[in-house]
Amino acid sequence: MEITALLLSRIQFGLTIGFHILFPTLTIGLALLLIAHEGLWLATKRAIYRESCRFWARIFAVNFGMGVVSGVVLSYEIGTNFAAFSEATGNVLGPLFSYEVLTAFFLEAGFLGIMLFGWDRVPRWLHFFSTVMVGIGTLISAFWILAANSWMHTPAGFSMQDGVFFVEDWWAIVFNPSFPYRYAHMICASLLTTAFVAAGVGAWHVLNHKQAEFGRMTLRLAVLTAALLAPLQILLGDLHGLNTLEHQPMKVAAMEGHWNTDTGVPLLLFAIPDQAAETNHFEIGIPEITSLILTHDLDGEVKGLTEVPPEDRPPVAPVFWAFRVMVGIGVLFLLLAWSGVVQLLRGRLYDGAGLNRHLLRGLILASPLGFVAVIAGWLVTEIGRQPWVVYGLMRTADSGSATVTAAEVATSLSLFSIIYSVLLVVFVFVVLRMMRTAVGTGPQPSDNTAAAQGQPA
Repeated sequence: MEITALLLSRIQFGLTIGFHILFPTLTIGLALLLIAHEGLWLATKRAIYRESCRFWARIFAVNFGMGVVSGVVLSYEIGTNFAAFSEATGNVLGPLFSYEVLTAFFLEAGFLGIMLFGWDRVPRWLHFFSTVMVGIGTLISAFWILAANSWMHTPAGFSMQDGVFFVEDWWAIVFNPSFPYRYAHMICASLLTTAFVAAGVGAWHVLNHKQAEFGRMTLRLAVLTAALLAPLQILLGDLHGLNTLEHQPMKVAAMEGHWNTDTGVPLLLFAIPDQAAETNHFEIGIPEITSLILTHDLDGEVKGLTEVPPEDRPPVAPVFWAFRVMVGIGVLFLLLAWSGVVQLLRGRLYDGAGLNRHLLRGLILASPLGFVAVIAGWLVTEIGRQPWVVYGLMRTADSGSATVTAAEVATSLSLFSIIYSVLLVVFVFVVLRMMRTAVGTGPQPSDNTAAAQGQPA
């Protein structure tokens, strides 16, 4: 394989966006967690919910800052390394990215300070309103980014002149065919990932007999939330897969490792795809299940990769395995969450002995797996779209910058790899330390502020 500026640019963009996506995933989930816990505090007046908000708000602040810093570089990479892509799609994608800044980022930035530092300085209603606004901001941010990304997969609402995309219908562009499924799937993934992070924190506190009330409350709410979200995410994933089958059938064929159009297609649990030979080695599968899932018929026909020329097929092996990693983690989450609910109903969720001890340890070990599933899902989505950068209309090979050299990209790629590795290690160290810190149940705001506002202190 020839090492070109375009190849290195794609590796660099994959590295930087893969690093960045970790933080919005947690930001979205934590924002909604903070809304829920603060709402519970206002409804019940239990101090533990207020202290939980302050605990998670510190982690949210660090995570939000990392997301902003790591996201800024992406827009520069698109402009410098993918000039042809920018020129062709700028009329469509440029405004969408601008809307994200003008709506979501300004909304979050405007209320973030009140949410973090306004506990004893503003009325309770205003603080809760600020928390809600920050949460809405994270959802709006995801809305615009995923609208732009989805348009690249299922382009609509445009016309083309001399290789440049022009807007014809903004509604069709934003609400393109894959956007609703992609948005719902990503938001649910963020919430589920955060639920398991919270479950891991709660389980750690329970096992180590630290902050018993906080640990039990956090564990209980996280397990119940995960038990609802895990099956919902599987359902959303299935709907998203059916939409992908309609618009990007070769991506689905790569996900399934399916080469030749056939009926009664098995679900492959294991295989080693061989792209050159157009076959799989060492297949282990369940007969007819892929046909059942994709067509709702045991004898349904599923198109194979050989339906298109080799140059129009995505790389099969990474898509095939990343898909199985994502689905495997989803099934594991379902089993862990429902096991937790069973133990909760039996009154043994907080018992750190016997088999339940293994469940709590399992929740701790599983707490980072949501991020692995998100990265795996992103690999399925983006590698499965290849060789297209705008599906069916513009090839990735035609998207690069003619003036950027391989040496220049290699230098920046090396620097990014070092800097991002250091940042990730520091971030994990700081956040883990914060997660182990004590959670006080200090006094309710005596605040003369609350009294002055005519509110009960």
